[in-house]
Amino acid sequence: MQPVTRDLGRADYEPVWRAMQAFTKARDDATADELWFVEHPPVFTLGLAAKPEHVLDAGAIPVVRIDRGGQVTYHGPGQLVAYALLDLRRAGYGVKELVRRLEQSVIDLLAGYSVDGARQAGMPGVYVGGAKIAAIGLRVSRGCTYHGISLNVDADLAAFARINPCGYPGLAATRLADLGVRDTIDSVRQRWQAALLAALRAA
Repeated sequence: MQPVTRDLGRADYEPVWRAMQAFTKARDDATADELWFVEHPPVFTLGLAAKPEHVLDAGAIPVVRIDRGGQVTYHGPGQLVAYALLDLRRAGYGVKELVRRLEQSVIDLLAGYSVDGARQAGMPGVYVGGAKIAAIGLRVSRGCTYHGISLNVDADLAAFARINPCGYPGLAATRLADLGVRDTIDSVRQRWQAALLAALRAA
């Protein structure tokens, strides 16, 4: 069964997070998986084990502690987030394989733009020339996942200098707009959605 896809447009972080929790709590074995695509207003989020000192200078940007894994990251306009609300028991693979498939969707998307994306050992996400373009954070409850993966399209990268991204001081960030990609965020979403669906159903 192919996941249902939803484009939420631009929406505040916390209501979307709470909606993911509610969806996951209410779902049963017959509930279809879903992929939610969204842009958020500026926000820093801290994972369960995240250290507050990794937020160097939040300024006026809200800081929200949430229930995914990982350290601190930034969400904001010009960044697409794909939330993966999936039943891993039904999919027949575990979290590590899901992370690999989420990463692969971005690598495939980048390849379509003639950009070489890569993984880095021990650092989930996708990198271009050592700079991070996509970040992953997940939560698993009763065998089902929520949260997901973010992709910098034309986001303001200055916000990443105000944190230690994913807990790594000085980790560089990049975005599609700096890699020669001029597509609108909606065009990127459509292409990424196709790549995500293909990666999730791959044998």
